[in-house]
Amino acid sequence: MNASRGSWVNTTHDWARLVDTAHLSDVRRNSGEFAPGGPWHLVLEVLAYAADEAASRGEGRCVVVLHSDGSVSVGDDGRGTDTRVDDFGQPVKKPVMATGDLRFFDSPEAEALPDGHPRRGMSVVAALSEWLVHTNRRLDGAWSQRYEHGVPVTDLDPVEVDGTTGTLVHFKPDPSLGSTSLPEGRELSRLSTAWPELEVEVDDRRVGSG
Repeated sequence: MNASRGSWVNTTHDWARLVDTAHLSDVRRNSGEFAPGGPWHLVLEVLAYAADEAASRGEGRCVVVLHSDGSVSVGDDGRGTDTRVDDFGQPVKKPVMATGDLRFFDSPEAEALPDGHPRRGMSVVAALSEWLVHTNRRLDGAWSQRYEHGVPVTDLDPVEVDGTTGTLVHFKPDPSLGSTSLPEGRELSRLSTAWPELEVEVDDRRVGSG
């Protein structure tokens, strides 16, 4: 699709606005509201997008990795985040990290995540992370972009195409949110109840975790 971003139809995010600094600042000022319970809620926000992909295809798989440096990565096997080519020939990724989700952010009817708290969107994860790297693989290309507190600090950089599709979100939650801890088994089981089409694997690589 080669056209002006202003003519692209908005579904989940506003294509014409790639960064909303006021929105990101609002999330950071109200971290207790947008990350209730700490970093695990951010993981659920990312998983919700993987679940959307799985539901659209009837099935899907996602791997959550807790890294030794305190960061978390969530990778799925979906179609990848929508990325288009504008009228200047430049790839443009749907601004899921740096702008509010039009469906959920200000909606009193937003769906509840498995922890019982409202879904607000991926921008909450980016805004409340020291850094976040979004690697996006689609049939027509693959790209990666780094954010710091929700603001992109690199361009949309091409990465090697490997024949797969999907999204990998690797982020380090802000230390003020506390450490990322796994919920009890009963809460983990809620993932399959909430998202029956999505198979979730958790890989805890933190020192002393095993």
